[in-house]
Amino acid sequence: MRPPLAGDEREQLVGWLDHLRSLVRVKCEGLSEVDAHRVVLPTSPLTNVAALVAHLRWVEYSWFQQNLGGVPDTGQTPWTPDGHPDAEMLVDDVPLAQLLDEYEAENARSNAVVAAMDLGDLEKAVVRDSGQASVRYVLCHLIEETARHLGHLDIVRELLDGGVGYESMS
Repeated sequence: MRPPLAGDEREQLVGWLDHLRSLVRVKCEGLSEVDAHRVVLPTSPLTNVAALVAHLRWVEYSWFQQNLGGVPDTGQTPWTPDGHPDAEMLVDDVPLAQLLDEYEAENARSNAVVAAMDLGDLEKAVVRDSGQASVRYVLCHLIEETARHLGHLDIVRELLDGGVGYESMS
């Protein structure tokens, strides 16, 4: 569901992000495990439905929990200093249903972080030399990030089985 047409800034930002998040599951409906993990772009071997869902989950975690919330990485993330830079996308052995459930649980945790902060509040973690981002910036960035990868899911789904649009694919 789209946010209200006349909502305030917070309702608009969280509403649009929630709307895009909900479409991720729609794009995955009815896919077999084989198709969810199938690579359809030979030049992009990590671009499959399951990997994109996993990436979206961990992007949420890093921006909302780590950056805004200041939660340190004590081994709970898939990234290690000498590991693969896209380790969050290496999910060939993880069922799509589990990835979607983890993504939606992360969405709820992200929304809880945002609800406890003002839009102008800054990240608790210092992650870049250029300064700390505001909650507003993070919400805008996650709208962009989710929309971009939703477009990737659109393309991958169409290449897999011809499914287009945002209606149920099952």
